[in-house]
Amino acid sequence: MELPSNLIPDEASPEWMNKGDNAWQLTTATLVGLQTIPGLVILYGSMVKRKWAINSAFMAFYAFAMVLVCWVGWGFRMSFGDKLVFFLGKPGVALDEKFLLKRAFAGYLPTATMVFFQSVFAAITVVLIAGSLLGRMNFRAWILFVPLWFTFSYTIAAFSIWCPQGWLAKLGVIDFAGGFVIHLSAGVAGFTAAFWVGPRAEKDRRNCPPNNVILMLAGAGLLWMGWSGFNGGAPFVASTISGLAILNTHVCTATSILTWLLLDSLFFGKPSVLGAIQGMITGLVCITPAAGVVQCWAAIIMGIISGSVPWYTIMVLHNKVKLLKLVDDPIAIFHTHAIAGGLGGILTGFFAVPKLCRLFYMVTDWEKYLGLVYGLQNGRTPAGFKQMGIQISAMGFVIVLNVVVTSIICWFIGLIVPLRMSDEELENGDDAVHGEEAFALWHEGERLVGRRHNNKVYDTREFSFGEYKDEVQMV
Repeated sequence: MELPSNLIPDEASPEWMNKGDNAWQLTTATLVGLQTIPGLVILYGSMVKRKWAINSAFMAFYAFAMVLVCWVGWGFRMSFGDKLVFFLGKPGVALDEKFLLKRAFAGYLPTATMVFFQSVFAAITVVLIAGSLLGRMNFRAWILFVPLWFTFSYTIAAFSIWCPQGWLAKLGVIDFAGGFVIHLSAGVAGFTAAFWVGPRAEKDRRNCPPNNVILMLAGAGLLWMGWSGFNGGAPFVASTISGLAILNTHVCTATSILTWLLLDSLFFGKPSVLGAIQGMITGLVCITPAAGVVQCWAAIIMGIISGSVPWYTIMVLHNKVKLLKLVDDPIAIFHTHAIAGGLGGILTGFFAVPKLCRLFYMVTDWEKYLGLVYGLQNGRTPAGFKQMGIQISAMGFVIVLNVVVTSIICWFIGLIVPLRMSDEELENGDDAVHGEEAFALWHEGERLVGRRHNNKVYDTREFSFGEYKDEVQMV
């Protein structure tokens, strides 16, 4: 019996490649890319004060582009290539067709697909760091920070935890889609960088409402739905585990949102949109290291924890702990990513199901992956505690790595350019930094000037657009 013509292998579709898996992986990679471009661009640009909208969005836009070029230049092989040392791969380009068209290190995919898929994860990690630095970091310093941090921090964490040759991967750490590699790294690095850059101007810290709540929800929605690719693509196959990972992701996130809103209502009398978005993010982050290796009921428990513990650290501890008060973290990246990512990693060590780990990792020594709950249940308590120890060790490694490397990078950049904007730039925002404003109309090279009335700014000049004239409301 002959195969249908579309299934017959040829030079462009070799025997080892699964067309369905390849299509799924390219789709999930695009979904993750959309989380940043335009997801986080919109979210950052709308969560800050109006005068910082362009700068905040542009930090994300630039970082995405820079990381992709660095990724094919040297980053992919440093993260997933041949071992240089126990925590890092050998640098090398991912540009030649002989390399890109051969089978990837995992799955039934060409390396080109794997390179693109992993690149968008690397990019979003750096973009998340930007969230801790909005409204005061010198853009020229950010230009330098992105490739340096990506090269000397992200690649080390990715190789150690995700590459089969990495030392933590060999120990048996479970990080399904980046709770440690991406979210804990970004949260700790962002917090550390924010310490060195310093806080925003005092008046920006006191009064910093979002400039567009509806657009903020749109950006958050892209982030949420894009997570189907974030966690659904982690197995590198269109499998049962992919489906479970996506379901667990959305169940945990919904539970986290509801938990956060309940706490807001109980303690402050009103549910808030900002609270809902924070609860969404903490749920997404917490489930990420566990998405395909835990039961759906465990995802609900993780949602309750991710909606309550970060809520407590933001609403209560933040005002009591001196270091948290000292460091200006404009959109709470430390709480929503470092705290939630760390929680997710530890809870993964508690709830991981041996059978699901076997289906995900597909390795002969799969029995080493064992959540403490199932260790207690099956008489393998020492193995369960060992898994918890490995998870905590990985968390400690990522924290120390990012505090040290980020501090050194900030010190080095400070020798070249100021880390912080000038006083004039801090006062005037986007216009001073980029010569542009997010909410301004231009005509014949001149920006229209507004007049404030009843807390709204109206332009009082008339302008021509075709044959029409009108008075323009400046939003």
